[in-house]
Amino acid sequence: MSPLRHAYGFYLASIGHDTRAIQAYLGHKNIQHTIGYTELSPDCFQNFWLD
Repeated sequence: MSPLRHAYGFYLASIGHDTRAIQAYLGHKNIQHTIGYTELSPDCFQNFWLD
């Protein structure tokens, strides 16, 4: 897989796209190939509890 395609998958997941939509965009036949893009970085929760 190309680094650009990989980065695009992570970008779509980070801005909240649905996993099935990412699967369609990347042309994955198996959802298991797409799930790796939806793993969150701990930084996503840095300000989660702040008002």
